[in-house]
Formats: sequence, structure tokens, C-alpha cells
Amino acid sequence: MSKAELFSALNAILPGRVFLDEPMSRHTTWRIGGPADILVEPDGVDGLTALIALLQAWKLTPLIIGNGSNLLVRDGGIRGVVVKIGRGLGGIKITGAVVTAGAGAALGALAAAARDAGVGGLAFAAGIPGTVGGAVVMNAGAHGSSMRDVVQEVLVMDYSGCCTRLPAAALDFGYRTSCLKGAPLIVLEATCRGGLQDPAAIRREMEGYQAKRRATQPLTRPSAGSVFRNPPGRAAGQLIEQAGAKGMRSGDAQVSTLHGNFIINLGAATARDVLDLIRRVQDLVYDRFGATLTLEVQILGED
Repeated sequence: MSKAELFSALNAILPGRVFLDEPMSRHTTWRIGGPADILVEPDGVDGLTALIALLQAWKLTPLIIGNGSNLLVRDGGIRGVVVKIGRGLGGIKITGAVVTAGAGAALGALAAAARDAGVGGLAFAAGIPGTVGGAVVMNAGAHGSSMRDVVQEVLVMDYSGCCTRLPAAALDFGYRTSCLKGAPLIVLEATCRGGLQDPAAIRREMEGYQAKRRATQPLTRPSAGSVFRNPPGRAAGQLIEQAGAKGMRSGDAQVSTLHGNFIINLGAATARDVLDLIRRVQDLVYDRFGATLTLEVQILGED
């Protein structure tokens, strides 16, 4: 089946939600990335189920993404079908101190909804530029808290269309990881439990976190957040700063002068620029401290 034929077949079941040769720079927070052959953004669980069934019938396995806040897509783009879990699966429901959010819900929206309902414990998520699904998969966190602290269970779908509820104990959460990472499963929703709290107090907590972010992170430039995982007992950003890498550039990619673990796009950076900078930073830190920096961001696609 040709790319055009596949596009037509997918567009027939999800009209207006299928994009041909779609620049991935539109779907990553780095604003970098070549074209995906086909990108689909389902309008809900039913649309996603129909899409997966059709792809399975053709023996095609899609690449699942969320907000693209932890991705570097190479300049040649991505072959095959990319499925973006976005607003169509972005609903949020709150009952007492239990918050259930669709995988496509923005973490900021989740934190705000919990705040307004007087549910504490989710304020840490306010400034993380990702979606609930991706946050669960990678156990996203900030300010000493992470998804592991609040997730009760997750609803997932496999590529045959079967749905299963997994309790938090089965997710094997670790530092920026879970058993869902790399698994042939699609997160549909997460159920989180917080604690009842005064909304005004939650608001003050969130404002404090946001003020700290503005003071320490380059929020005015496209980035993917932390590029490297923190080595045990050490902070990657501090190692990068002490190695003298702050401000280092490759093309329009630059190690932030504000936070060493951020690589920012000054306007026209390419994936090649970022990858070159990553290698140079890793070499500098290893030569100076003997520490190996491993990536927190995921690299996808081809050159």
C-alpha cells in the first residue's frame, strides 16, 4: 500500500485528523524535526480504537507520541504512521480527592483542575510541558515529587485493541521510567489520588514553583527540558556548568546560559545541531569528571 493510499484509508475513518508529510517540528517543544509520513491525532478513544484496528489489519505498528516535550526528531523525519495522543483524549474528571485524566490532557491543565477542586499533591506538575500519558510512561516529576507519588492506576490499550487497568504497583516506577516505557501499550487515562486542601494554598504552592522555573530555566526559548538524566547523587546541570559548557553552540542550538541541562533552539536549530552539542557536552563532562551523561530525551527518526 502506498503512502497516499494509506492516507486516504485513514482519513476515511478519521476525517480531518490525518496529515500527510507532516513536519514534526510542529509537534515537538524543541520545534525541530523532519516530516512524518503520516501523522494522526485521534478525536477520542473510539477513534483511536478504530485506527489501531485498521493499522493492525495492515500489520503496521504506529509510533505513539504525546506533546513531544521529551523528543528529538531527526531531520529526515519518521517513516510510517505517528499517532499523537492529544486533546481528543484530554478529559479530566474529579471525584473527591480522585482525579482521572485522559492521556492527552496537559499536565498544566491537570494541576489547574486539581487546584480548583481543592485537591493537593499535583501542584508539582504545573510547569511540566507534557501530557498525562507521557508523564506516566516516564514518571515525570519536579520539585521532589513525581507521578509515582500520585498515580493509583492506569488504563492502557494494547495493539489488538484490548484495554486493561494496571495498578500503580504493577508499573515499576523508577527515576524517569516505568515498565510502560517501550512496552506495546498505549496509555488512555490515569487515575491519581491527592489530598483535600485549600485551593488558595495550592495556588500559592504552584506560583512558587512557577517563579522558581522562571528564574532558573530558559522558558522563552524552545527546548525539551532536561536533556540528560542526573547521575546518581549528582546534578547533570551542575556538572555541565562546571565543565564550562554553558553557552556552547552548534548552529542555532545552544546550551542555555541559565540552566546547563537545557539545550535551546535559537530559531533555526536542526536535530544535527542538537546531536552535535549533546556529544560535545558528554565528552566535556566525561573528560572533566569521569561521569557519563545519559539522555533523558528520546531520539527518533532518521537523518
